[in-house]
Amino acid sequence: MSDLPTADNPSDNSNPDIANSDMPNPDIVNADIVNADMASADDGLYIQLFSIHGLIRSHNLELGRDADTGGQTKYMVELAQALGDDPRVKQVDLFTRLIDDKRVSDDYAQPIEPISDRARIVRISCGGKTYKRKELLWQHLDEFVDKTLRFIRQENLAPDVVHGHYADAGYVAAELAGFLGVPLIFTGHSLGRNKVQVLENDDLSFEEIDKHYNISHRIKVEEEVLRKADMVIASTNHEVSRGYELYEAHQSAHYQVIPPGINVDKFYPYYHDDDPQERSEAAMQARVKMRDEINRFLNNANKPLILAVSRPDKRKNIEGLVTAYGLDKELQSMANLAIFAGVRKDISDMDDNEREVLTNLLLLMDKYDLYGKLALPKKHDPSAEIPALYRLTASTGGVFINPALVENFGITIIEASSSGLPVVSTDHGGPQDIMANCDSGILINSRNTEEIQSALKKTLTDSELWRKYSNNGINGVREHYSWTAHADTYLSELEPILADTDDKDHYDTVGRQLIKNDFLLLADIDDTIISYPKEGEPDTDVSEEGLAQLREVLAHHDQLGFGLVTGRSLESVKELLANTDLPRPDVIISSAGSEIYYGKKLRLDRGYEKHISYQWKPHKIRDALAHLEFLTPQEDDAQRPFKVSYYLEDNNDYLAAVHHHLSEAKLRYSLVYSSGQFLDILPQRASKGKAIRYLSYKWSIAPRRIAVAGDSQNDEEMLRGSFRGIVVGNHDGNLEHLRNQRYVYFAENSYAQGILEGLRHYEFID
Repeated sequence: MSDLPTADNPSDNSNPDIANSDMPNPDIVNADIVNADMASADDGLYIQLFSIHGLIRSHNLELGRDADTGGQTKYMVELAQALGDDPRVKQVDLFTRLIDDKRVSDDYAQPIEPISDRARIVRISCGGKTYKRKELLWQHLDEFVDKTLRFIRQENLAPDVVHGHYADAGYVAAELAGFLGVPLIFTGHSLGRNKVQVLENDDLSFEEIDKHYNISHRIKVEEEVLRKADMVIASTNHEVSRGYELYEAHQSAHYQVIPPGINVDKFYPYYHDDDPQERSEAAMQARVKMRDEINRFLNNANKPLILAVSRPDKRKNIEGLVTAYGLDKELQSMANLAIFAGVRKDISDMDDNEREVLTNLLLLMDKYDLYGKLALPKKHDPSAEIPALYRLTASTGGVFINPALVENFGITIIEASSSGLPVVSTDHGGPQDIMANCDSGILINSRNTEEIQSALKKTLTDSELWRKYSNNGINGVREHYSWTAHADTYLSELEPILADTDDKDHYDTVGRQLIKNDFLLLADIDDTIISYPKEGEPDTDVSEEGLAQLREVLAHHDQLGFGLVTGRSLESVKELLANTDLPRPDVIISSAGSEIYYGKKLRLDRGYEKHISYQWKPHKIRDALAHLEFLTPQEDDAQRPFKVSYYLEDNNDYLAAVHHHLSEAKLRYSLVYSSGQFLDILPQRASKGKAIRYLSYKWSIAPRRIAVAGDSQNDEEMLRGSFRGIVVGNHDGNLEHLRNQRYVYFAENSYAQGILEGLRHYEFID
């Protein structure tokens, strides 16, 4: 993220309501939103689905464009539509990344795109707007979380459930579930540990795999999401027993096998094309186009077709298929081979993995002299032309083959079977479940060349077997693989989870509270709410009357959120909360503004942590100041990941020397000096005021609706600017120069009573 405006340099002091306008990429949201009570979903569920990578749209899906545009994108769109069509659902939003890149369609730059009446795609910008493969997006996911929270506030509707697809979206959904106190559903689709096994079998070292795929971080996230998820949806039993079992969190996860469905009206039996009343002009046009596209490669187009459809990925084992075909002259005489390996313009412009696979296919074509027998078209329309391609292949008496080394599910097998096209498929993974339900073909060991050849020839030559597999596929898919059935099972399994939400300890609804708050009070603790303990005095010396009044006000003002802003560490704040009657905060800004925590579970704000980490180099700071004898490092418990702390005698020359040495080392930092002895060095983006501005941005609460209360010079930075400042009556004299500030109110009352006086002045309370 870019730097946030500082409290003493807002983006537009002339209009405090838009002082957040230069916050990082505030897409599709309005920073000044006045919410009534958060809208109720009593008339149906609001479900949020997440698939981060961005190349996803409601029509003409670019299946096979690259490694991130496989069948999962189609799965997501059809799942959203199926759930939205169920009367139990009010709204489904499919969240993905907004991409504004001339290399891809401008469809991906639309913030909102309808799928159906109650389903839509919502695009959130993060990590810039150019397209990036999903492995490069990890560092930007907290930004995605923050902007999704802003979107939720804008819509005035919090989700009832969040569902992450793949590890990256699982992370985003888990963060949102934690903030909003809603159930978390996770679907892995492809798992990191399985990916490592497959790639290591291809002689790649773990170091190479980790460098390209960031696999260690991905596996760590998958373990965390599995521990947090209320339900893990898998497509097959094999996925549970041979995929998730590789994870330490496997035993604690609750799995539900719900296979995806297909649109049987689109993937209808091939023989319907023979009936003029059944076929549409669009379908027949697609059939003719596919026939012509294939035939231009072939010498004898009258032979049956062997069809393969997949991304050009090593795991799909297309090279193994071509090798098996190339080595078997008898098979070549029986049938032609057609491979649709994604959509391409220029192989040289593709990713390394895809470029290598496609280049090897061309080399194998040459090696086995398959010219006139092998069709390798460059492009197709997955939405309209792939269904026609299945039916065209079936009409030739051909066969579909999935030769992948591993297949978590196998949606193409279902599509082909639904079209009446017999299947030869890998026996590794999901195809086992599909064949058990449909009996539409033969399972093989796809690493065994002879098994590939034998299964293809058996299916092509045995007409009775071909007919059996064709009919079984048509009937089996309609019985077992429909989206209506998927949505019904999905929502039925959600019912007990939603009913149990209030009883589960890990649910914390602080995010829902912050989203619906019209106002937010953020107050310093020591000598603002309570008196700072003097030597020999107990730490609980507080104004009991004022505290009681503050607690009463907060308890009866649902639209007023409350937070603490302090130089204390989180541990010190927790101890104070345990030993005093301080109101329990929704948010804690601790360690001089370098950390933010939420709710009863004290959830760390990872987005803020990521934001302030920019150019933060604590080791170099310590090195630059190590020789300064007037600095004494504070105790270990005072040192924080984003705070380096020293004792320093009250001396302006010393402070200037610290600035000088840090500047000489070309370091970026903020200094906080307090009580004439404590020196804290923070990231340049961190401070009390900057942390509050971050909260304002993240939760879309306008600065004029945030009251900040303080008593001393340490609070000056957060009191100045566009927030509504409250200086309590017992304040430090060093704040007197702020009396002429437009949005700083000096209370006559002290401590908590002074805070209440300020809230009434700004009309936050009656």
